[in-house]
Amino acid sequence: MDKRLELNRYLYEILTSEDVILSIQENLSYLLEIIPEIGYMIGFEHKHPHHHLDVWEHTLYALSLSENDIEIRLCLLLHDIGKPFSCQEGDRRSFSGHPKVSAEMSRKILTRLDFDKQLIDEMCYLIEFHDMPITENDIQSNSDLSVKRYKIQYCDALAHHPDQLEKRKQYLIKVKNKLENQQAF
Repeated sequence: MDKRLELNRYLYEILTSEDVILSIQENLSYLLEIIPEIGYMIGFEHKHPHHHLDVWEHTLYALSLSENDIEIRLCLLLHDIGKPFSCQEGDRRSFSGHPKVSAEMSRKILTRLDFDKQLIDEMCYLIEFHDMPITENDIQSNSDLSVKRYKIQYCDALAHHPDQLEKRKQYLIKVKNKLENQQAF
C-alpha cells in the first residue's frame, strides 16, 4: 500500500476492492461518516441532456469503469462532489465551475482525512481539470499526470448519456493517440 494512504486504510480497502461498487454500497454509512459531502450527491438529478443518471449514480458508474488504482478511484469519487453546490437552474441545469468547486471541496476533505499534501495537490489538480481538454503542452509538461487525467476523463465520459458519447469517444481516441505517441502510456 502507498505510504501516503496508510492513514486511510479502510477507505483504501473500499476503493481498491475488486467490486468497488458493491464495496461502496456495503460501506456507504462509513463513507458518509468520513465524507458527509457525498450525501448531497445522492439523488441529485442532473436534469441535463448529457446525463441520464443522478450525480451519485453517475459517479458510481464512472468508478465501475475504472482500473483498480486508488488515486484514480478517489478522484472519480470526488470529481463531481461540487455539482450540488454549483448548480444553475434554467431551461436545463448547468454546473458551470463545478470542477473548481469540486477541487476546493476535495482539498478540504482530503486534508481532513490527513492525506499527504503532495497527494492532495495532485488529486485536486486532476479533479479541477477533469473536464478540460488535455493539450500537447499538458502531455509534454507532465505526461504522468496527463495519463491519470485521461483515465479519469475516460471513465467520466463513458458514464454520460449514451446518446451523447460519440463526440467524447472521438476526443478520447485523439488524446490516447497523443499519449501513446509521447510514450506516456
